[in-house]
Amino acid sequence: MHDDHAAARSILLLSCIPGIGPARLRALLEFFDDTSDVARAGPRDLIRVPGIEQKTAMAIVTFFRNGVPGEAHRFVEDQLKSMDLHGIRFTTPGEADYPQHLRKIYDPPPFLFYQGCLIAQDAAAVAVVGTRSPSAYGTRIADRFATALAARGITIVSGLARGIDTVAHSAALRAGGRTIAVIGSGLDVLYPAENNTLAARIKAHGAVISEFPMGTKPDAMNFPQRNRVVSGMSLGTLVVETGIEGGAMITARNALDQNREVFAIPSPIDATTHSGTNRLVREGQALLTETPEDILAELLPHLHGLIPDLPLPPPRETPPLSLFEERVAGVIGNEPSHIDAISERTSLSSAETLVHLLALECKGVVRQLPGKHFVRT
Repeated sequence: MHDDHAAARSILLLSCIPGIGPARLRALLEFFDDTSDVARAGPRDLIRVPGIEQKTAMAIVTFFRNGVPGEAHRFVEDQLKSMDLHGIRFTTPGEADYPQHLRKIYDPPPFLFYQGCLIAQDAAAVAVVGTRSPSAYGTRIADRFATALAARGITIVSGLARGIDTVAHSAALRAGGRTIAVIGSGLDVLYPAENNTLAARIKAHGAVISEFPMGTKPDAMNFPQRNRVVSGMSLGTLVVETGIEGGAMITARNALDQNREVFAIPSPIDATTHSGTNRLVREGQALLTETPEDILAELLPHLHGLIPDLPLPPPRETPPLSLFEERVAGVIGNEPSHIDAISERTSLSSAETLVHLLALECKGVVRQLPGKHFVRT
């Protein structure tokens, strides 16, 4: 077992006591120097803890003095076994690896499970969030911003969801940077399953974290709770593309409540399904953001001492292309083009076109979208 299992065991046991939710658990952990002191405390000591009234104090005393219920013991031991099986670590706000900025929000999780590693550099974090169904424009912008920020030393935080989240995590990894995924389920129930491979890559270059115990399903009610962690561990939140009622809007509101910066990429005025970012700007809740430098300039006072003062990477040079690759690349723009249309424009067969498209994708010149559509990167 890992060294932190003793702390994990006692804290998870406390979470099993009737009436002890996250707020009261945080209060107990802050009041008592050692979790074992809670088990020995009498009602008079317990009611001195903020938020612990007589009824809850008696529930705590009964829980320990009458013998910890077998169900609670089984739950905790199952959690610890799952942590061992999946290489999961456990941290609390009092530990050095707990995200620095997350401690400062009004309702930080009393504990976190995580895979990978959390480091001091992650204090220089920006959340990149948006719709699960992005346009080609949104995909391209999310990739560009996450790439530039990660290359500068910013840790990219997102939620491992389909769409903008996936683009942001992937771009950060390609740029050789760090990224953190915050999920709304247990770490042994990754969602969506299609991102299992991406999650494994994130663990090697960052972390996947959750406040939910192992076995927790990805229920809809968990995601707004998850979103406050995404914004809470970040200096600022970039909303790339979202509907007015999208989950990214919840994350933006959380960031505002947490006194963090919100940045928004403007959407085309006729993009009615993605008008959330324009509303954030119009209502003065977000800074209209056109370049990664806009974010860095706004966050610069907070970044001193966290990341090296290095210039942004120069624009990427196009790698050498063959004659046929140049022909294919020349007919692809910023709007998606289907492979049949590309084939027709280049007078090449579909098979030949696909070969050159795959080569261009490997060279980072084009990106493939669902339905055999391609765009320039």
